[in-house]
Parts: sequence; C-alpha cells; structure tokens
Amino acid sequence: MGLEDKIPDGIILTTLEKMVNWSRKSSMWPFGFGLACCAIEMMSTFMAHFDLARFGMEVLRPSPRQADLMIVSGRVSNKMAPVVKRLYEQMPNPKWVISMGACASTGGVFNNYAILQGVDKIIPVDMYIPGCPPRPQQLIDGIVKL
Repeated sequence: MGLEDKIPDGIILTTLEKMVNWSRKSSMWPFGFGLACCAIEMMSTFMAHFDLARFGMEVLRPSPRQADLMIVSGRVSNKMAPVVKRLYEQMPNPKWVISMGACASTGGVFNNYAILQGVDKIIPVDMYIPGCPPRPQQLIDGIVKL
C-alpha cells in the first residue's frame, strides 16, 4: 500500500543515519597521527602493496570528526600531548586507538623530560603494536584483531 510496495526488488529504503552506521560497522575509518619514523611504515600500509581497501580502509581520514580509529605512530612530546588528547576527544563514539611502535607505546629510546613515556598516559589505548618501527604486516594484524 505504501511506497515500499512500489519499489522494485534490489532497492532498499533507509535513512542516512542507518546507512552511515552500517558502513561504520562494516569498516573502520582511520585517522593517522604520524609523529616520527613509524609514520612511514603506517603510510606504506595504506599503499597498494598491502591493500587495506580489502578491509574497507581506503584512505586515512583528514579530520578526527570523520574517524573512529586513531593510529598514533611515533614519539609524543609533552607539548604535543594536549593536541593528541583534543583530537581524540573530537572523534565520535565508538572510537579506538592503536599505539604503533615503541616510541608511542613507551617512549622508546627517548627517555627524557620532553617525551611522554607512552600515549596511554593521556588517552586510552586499545591495541599496542611493538617494534621500532613495526612492519606494515604487524599494523594490519593489529587492525584485524581490533
């Protein structure tokens, strides 16, 4: 009787909000926050050789408001810590954080007053990826497990 009866097979009526929620459930939208050498490995993970598009992650999002996964790669200085926290707070829920590499996870070899000894001191971390720098395969494995 309604509009649904007149629509041919193969066409679905839905709201934009339901469509966005479906797409977010089916793929992660990453926001890369590369601060040092681990960012090179993170960028290579998103290139054609490793093909993260098969997981629905074609590009890094340019804004935290468009992302639900933050990948922190590299050392975080004490001056940069409030920026990382602010970017995390701007992400919509649900949201996840991957700490990529020794520097982001523990400060790495930079054990001094200027470097934060782990990004988990300011934001909650869901997945730690070890290495200096970790290989792209390790990042993919962490994303799949998340």
